[in-house]
Amino acid sequence: MKDIHLSPIEDMLRAVTRRHFFKQAGFGIGAAALSSLLNRYAFASGLRSTAAKPAAGAVNPLAPKPPMFPAKAKSIIYLFMAGAPSQVDLLDYKPKLQQFDGQNIPDSFVKGERFAFIKGAPRLLGSPYDFKKWGNSGAEISELLPSLGEVADDIAIVRSVHTTQFNHAPAQIFMNTGFQIFGRPSMGSWLTYGLGSESSDLPGFVVLVSGENDPDGGKACWGSGFLPTVYQGVQFRSSGDPVLYLSNPPGVDPALQRETLNSVKSLNQMRLNVTGDPEISTRISSFEMAFRLK
Repeated sequence: MKDIHLSPIEDMLRAVTRRHFFKQAGFGIGAAALSSLLNRYAFASGLRSTAAKPAAGAVNPLAPKPPMFPAKAKSIIYLFMAGAPSQVDLLDYKPKLQQFDGQNIPDSFVKGERFAFIKGAPRLLGSPYDFKKWGNSGAEISELLPSLGEVADDIAIVRSVHTTQFNHAPAQIFMNTGFQIFGRPSMGSWLTYGLGSESSDLPGFVVLVSGENDPDGGKACWGSGFLPTVYQGVQFRSSGDPVLYLSNPPGVDPALQRETLNSVKSLNQMRLNVTGDPEISTRISSFEMAFRLK
């Protein structure tokens, strides 16, 4: 067969098959728009034979960024406790629910609604735990949280959040991304995108999973959605390698790994210069950070 020599742009266009295009179009357009906003690369207008070069003064997407408003908090600890007790048993006292405990729910509440795993006429179930008012605010807190009442006037309890999702997975994805289907950035991804990271040697968004299983919503709960994957949460483990695949396999020493990474980086950089794809830059940064994490 006769060899056909294509220009880099022609080769790139040929590589984008119809199936690949429709698979990537939904998220790729958003990533391209974000890339231009970050000024990471200067894209040539139109189709040219010259490769797109990294822009002069290109910034690190994870570099610390000043907040839009003066910061009042130094840090935030976010606990998403899938499988925890219901809010009705912890912080959301329902006196009417207690009053009608055990009775059939009125038809006006369930007519035309769909519920998972419920057949026949469902009955109301009040909390089996006692609630007590605490502090000057009179916050009603369950006996399951005996120490929380002591700081009732120093915390904010939000009871207005609700969702129509009645299954675990979509409800968990909704809680973490604001949408019940995957493909949207999680809260941690948005924060990392907006504020950056103070460390160049650690991921900007770290996920610690407890228990034997991941949430029903899976890794979509800490995914980057249509943002570049540099903003995706990195899951840390409690045993073995903190992050999977950091240790060298048998027979590979640090010097050999460094040489291998340099070769892979050169190949990725060549492809990045051709396409300007920010995901390639993310891949390069991920490999380098993984090497530093060892």
